[in-house]
Amino acid sequence: MLLGELGVFASYAFAPLSLIVPLSAVSVIASAIIGIIFIKEKWKPKDFLRRYILSFVGCGLAIMGTYLLVTFAPNSHEKMTGENITRHLVSWPFLLYMLVEIILFCLLLYFYKEKNTNNVVVILLLVALLGSMTVVTVKAVAGMLVLSIQGNLQLDYPIFYVMFVCMVATAVYQAAFLSQASQIYDSSLIASVGYILSTTVAITAGAIFYLDFVGEDVLHICMFALGCLIAFLGVFLITRNRKKAIPFEPYISMDAMPGMQNMHDKGMTVQPDLKASFSYGALENNDNISEIYTPATLPVMQEEHSSRSTPGVPYRVLEHSKKE
Repeated sequence: MLLGELGVFASYAFAPLSLIVPLSAVSVIASAIIGIIFIKEKWKPKDFLRRYILSFVGCGLAIMGTYLLVTFAPNSHEKMTGENITRHLVSWPFLLYMLVEIILFCLLLYFYKEKNTNNVVVILLLVALLGSMTVVTVKAVAGMLVLSIQGNLQLDYPIFYVMFVCMVATAVYQAAFLSQASQIYDSSLIASVGYILSTTVAITAGAIFYLDFVGEDVLHICMFALGCLIAFLGVFLITRNRKKAIPFEPYISMDAMPGMQNMHDKGMTVQPDLKASFSYGALENNDNISEIYTPATLPVMQEEHSSRSTPGVPYRVLEHSKKE
């Protein structure tokens, strides 16, 4: 993975951003094929075809979309010098784009944190907005490093360190939101929706910041968009076919049921928590319950009587007031 990410990092310095970002569909295709090979499940030919038919169709569509992307992607690529990056950074289209993105990000973050809106689109759109800034800064940092290695030193420009800090910060927060999404939703859903949203937002950011589509004719732009749509559909079909894990729930906690009081109305569950051992249907050990919960007993007094006394009931129950 480290070698792969280094290769992706270096590729941003030699090709337009709008071409590199959609090509992450290749990793989804490879994962699907390698997964089928290494699962080593025994299937009958009929069952195998029914089980993986969507994966094969999705791989075919993703390959077709990738071919269109490579064929009709922008070919122009300028050198990532400090002057060029600074000029793009202060251009009014990118400043307007940044304003819209910051407002949208703050709104989504408000709904996610304050309103507890855990919709998968909301979380992955936060990831996509951060990811668009990550790829923009990665391309700038990678391009300036390559030029510096080639002899044209770019590390003395302050914009390099600004881009580097933004790259690290957005990557860290992007990973944090992605980790939170993986704890709530299935990985196949995150892979498909995340790829579609991240690719769309990243291409938009690259087209505005680096002007990837300037000078391209309408036919090339339309065919590039068609290739993206076909790749999106292919990735969706590949991830759609994966089995979803069914969580094991050994019992239902009584205090998790709305309107249902528990044993002593103090947050104690009727059935035990699944910790070290599992004993289905057993009650918790309540030896430590306060004496206030022990049942009250009626005091009984035995009267002294002799053979001379008149026969009567040897025991009597004392009368207690309600307060007692």
